[in-house]
Amino acid sequence: MSALSHHQYKSQKAKWKLIQGFLTLAIILAALVGSVLSASKIQEFLTRATAEPANIVVNAQANLGYFEKPWRNLAQGGEDHAWRLHPLASQVKTLHPEYIRIDHVFDFYDIVSGSSGNLSYDYSKLDALIDDILATGAKPYIVLSYMPSAITQGDIVSPPGRFEDWQLVVQKLIEHVSGTRGIEDVYYEVWNEPDLFGNWKYSGERNYLTLYTYAAQGAVSARGVKSFKIGGPATTGLYKNWFDALAQHVIANHLRLDFFSWHRYSADVNRYRRDMIQARGWLKNYPQLEPSLEFHITEWGSDSDVNPVYDTSYAAAHTAATAIEMVGIVQRAFVFEIQDGKSPNGQVRWGRWGMFTHQDFGAQAKPRFRALQLLEKLGDERLVLLGKGTYVKAMATKSPQNDTIQIALANFDAWGKNSEVVPVAVLDLPLGTYTIVTTFLTKSAVTQTVSVQGALNFTVPLDPQEVAVVEIKKTN
Repeated sequence: MSALSHHQYKSQKAKWKLIQGFLTLAIILAALVGSVLSASKIQEFLTRATAEPANIVVNAQANLGYFEKPWRNLAQGGEDHAWRLHPLASQVKTLHPEYIRIDHVFDFYDIVSGSSGNLSYDYSKLDALIDDILATGAKPYIVLSYMPSAITQGDIVSPPGRFEDWQLVVQKLIEHVSGTRGIEDVYYEVWNEPDLFGNWKYSGERNYLTLYTYAAQGAVSARGVKSFKIGGPATTGLYKNWFDALAQHVIANHLRLDFFSWHRYSADVNRYRRDMIQARGWLKNYPQLEPSLEFHITEWGSDSDVNPVYDTSYAAAHTAATAIEMVGIVQRAFVFEIQDGKSPNGQVRWGRWGMFTHQDFGAQAKPRFRALQLLEKLGDERLVLLGKGTYVKAMATKSPQNDTIQIALANFDAWGKNSEVVPVAVLDLPLGTYTIVTTFLTKSAVTQTVSVQGALNFTVPLDPQEVAVVEIKKTN
């Protein structure tokens, strides 16, 4: 205390007591707030306090070129044995899917019978589903799961009695689909969520690396086949330890790995983009794989649990907003899933992940399907767009063949409260009269005719969980 005078000491002590008082009051207030508000409410308050509204600006002449649409990939899980797509094929075709992923291939479609050393194969049920897929304009993306009962040493998620049988089963399947059927560029994914189904690790007794090794060897042993790709592991999330283990293993053992895959269920529409950036960062440590390795999110949605929001516009807005945010960074992302499974008791409609209800409940299209249909209005050339907001995501495109500009907007708010009247400005349009047609997810379309003498300015009202596509075309 010798460095301070008595007066200085008393002054500083008084200031410290005042600070302590404020800190105590803040702690008490925080405790009171915490007792009244849930963590989600606090998060909602903080998010809304810093939220930015959208203010969209599109340059009609700033063309970014052709872009891939990663959402044009669909998946179907294991809800029904011998599930068929054909009742929905005409509707699914309107989404222009590039690939349709099918799971439970070996245990649902009765392909393998017999016993080790004396196996026989029947692809009739699988062929019927593949015909359905081809009828939509898509190609099959086949999950090599789960273990055929003819060769497993336990249940269908257990290792085989002999891994050589697993290798042969994979080889024969690829020879049939990519050989006898002659389908080019089929993807084969080794297992589905191995960290969950079978509790596989990348070491120990249930070693996914062993499972992958024999599958890859079976693939390269296939004869008389068209081009195809093989990869995995389709884990429940993106995990660096799994990526490193598989990358190091295939390099050390000279195995083929054409793509790395994982699943992502998150209400955060930015998470999918962050995943891809993170994975590409990891890849830089493996230059042997870097030139050609693809990254796929082979299941995605807002929630991995059975959740009734999948029947609502919540899921539709989430799907559209996430799809928009994937553009330019995600290669393939498979919307999960096409159709609901049936309720375990067979009586109550089961709100699941499907874009359509189960056949027993009319195979009715849900809002999420209609949201993806809206995105199909987008053109093939991407335009520069600025001004996306916290909740409203947007992208702009152009169709040179009919000289139309399209702007997609999705207002996704996890709390379902955000409404915005979004200002939109389209710059560098030729002078003339334009028709603006705005198609909404939840309400009737609106048509306007306006004269343009520079920039085109208008607004789009977006209710909570709304999706809209604006089409702008010159009429004279």
